[in-house]
Amino acid sequence: QVQLQESGPGLVKPSQTLSLTCTVSGGSITTTDYYWAWIRQPPGKGLEWIGNIAYTGNTNYSPSLKSRTSISRDTSKNQFTLQLSSPGPEDTAVYLCARERAGGEYDYWGQGTQVTVSS
Repeated sequence: QVQLQESGPGLVKPSQTLSLTCTVSGGSITTTDYYWAWIRQPPGKGLEWIGNIAYTGNTNYSPSLKSRTSISRDTSKNQFTLQLSSPGPEDTAVYLCARERAGGEYDYWGQGTQVTVSS
């Protein structure tokens, strides 16, 4: 059973970088054909895909967030990390990590973590 757990600060100032880590257990982030994704849900809105990092280490980003987003990984810790620079109030959301299959479907999710951007 694969489990994912998000961690990071719940409150971020606009002058800071929003940084979250997803720790994976029960499966390796280098397993072939899987991608490890970040998704968010702003209050009152639907899910928004932010980007992913593939088992190869290659990354993909949403075009609307690409200029501010970086996803990296630490294979020794079986973790992957999201960094979002210059956050604004519009980045306030529940952030979730998930395992994404090659066909685009998600089979395992973290429980999500609330991040509020406010000065």
